[in-house]
Amino acid sequence: MIVTTFNDGEARRQQRNLTGIQRKNNNKTREGVIVNNFIRDNEQDFPSLTLDDTKDSLIISETAKLPQQLADNRTSPEKSLLPISAVAIGVMGIIAGISWFVKRNAKITNEIAREKWITSFTRNISINNENDQALVQMVQNPNEKTIRAGLGVLTLSATAFMGKTFFDGFKEVWVKKKEADIQKNLQEQLISIETQSFSGKIQIIRNALSEKTKMFSKYLSYNEPTQQPFGMFKSAKELSFGKREIIENKRKNTALNYFMLGSATVASIIGLSLYSMKNLRSGSKEVSKFVDKTKKDLEFIAQSNKDKNFVKEYLEHGLQFINAKKDVVEYIINKTCWEQEEKESFIKHVVEKIETSTVKVNPNIGGDGTQKPSLSSFVDDYRAFFYNLLIEPDNPQFQQLFFGTTALAGISYGGKLIGDAIKEVQVKKINAQTEINLQQRLVSTELRNFKSKKDAAIKPLVDEFYKQVDEGKPKEQLKTMAENILLEIKNGPPFVYS
Repeated sequence: MIVTTFNDGEARRQQRNLTGIQRKNNNKTREGVIVNNFIRDNEQDFPSLTLDDTKDSLIISETAKLPQQLADNRTSPEKSLLPISAVAIGVMGIIAGISWFVKRNAKITNEIAREKWITSFTRNISINNENDQALVQMVQNPNEKTIRAGLGVLTLSATAFMGKTFFDGFKEVWVKKKEADIQKNLQEQLISIETQSFSGKIQIIRNALSEKTKMFSKYLSYNEPTQQPFGMFKSAKELSFGKREIIENKRKNTALNYFMLGSATVASIIGLSLYSMKNLRSGSKEVSKFVDKTKKDLEFIAQSNKDKNFVKEYLEHGLQFINAKKDVVEYIINKTCWEQEEKESFIKHVVEKIETSTVKVNPNIGGDGTQKPSLSSFVDDYRAFFYNLLIEPDNPQFQQLFFGTTALAGISYGGKLIGDAIKEVQVKKINAQTEINLQQRLVSTELRNFKSKKDAAIKPLVDEFYKQVDEGKPKEQLKTMAENILLEIKNGPPFVYS
């Protein structure tokens, strides 16, 4: 007989809440109880029984079959290598696909018009960390100011890091101490819950022993009943018939609810899609009105006698803004009083600007387009003001900015640290209380589970007892079977340990 020592909720709960040493000692105790009660006792109690007596004693049936689940559908070792082979081939296939894509891109690029090419760009190295910026300044322009400022920033960074490390450690120690107090309180409150569960299981066993003793006594007396008591041992299928009927009704209602929800969802999607298309059509009309108005404004500016540079800049931006077609560009620019050659040149310039897919980034941000690295710095760090203060110590505004941003950063981090520590402790307290409430609610569930398993373990033995009664077994042998069934009720699975 294979015995599992953690086959109920109480045992699993105890294992989860014990420390490592307590769990080890608890396991040894359980193993000792099993060995002493179910192995050694059996070896000593039945040293000389015959097989017939053993069959009666252990209520061994003649027709017990093995479960169908024992069929072993193992996969051959060759099939287990298929995923590895598939992964290797797949990776190499992806690499081959990438190489084909590069080859195809090179061919396509040669066929694209020059104005459609993506603009070349400068690789812009943005230095967003103040320590890196200070180091770059010391390397690029080593002088008294940059070295003093760089060393000052690095020293402040190290000081802030050590302070952060200290307060983080202090927070973890405080949280750990509070967690130990919470765990101790949890363990103390779980004692009463585990006692309720344990005593309930003992009471279930005592109740079963009392009922079965009365039942068996009727068949061992001379005034034995002529038939089995009705409904004494209904199967789990019979007992759960009413529940199954309720569950089936709930499933039907659930299916109907799902259908109604799905129909409502589809109808909502269709309705919203039609509404969106209506809005898009209305928006397109409004956009068309705006474009027509802008064209009239551009035509008016083209016919005005304003400065030529202003007119060119206004027309260029306005025509690009409405993404004008070539004929619209020609129509509006031809309204100007410029020379024909100048008109044609400007029309060609504007059309090229509209049709070009990409443009160069502003040189102040992304460089001049040369494919060489450029350096820039966009720093969002309180140490940047300290660097500026060390570079120019006579500027009082740098001093105020440094002290203000440093104090704000310190207060913000300290507040966050305290808030996180309190939050962690409160969450652990609430989780512990939730665990207590859950375990208290699970006591009744665990007891029903225990009783159900106990009934399932005993029902085949009682059925065998009734079968032997029908076959006319002597009362002495029936008494032996009844005694062993009672022993099975008391000591059999699911097990209960103190």
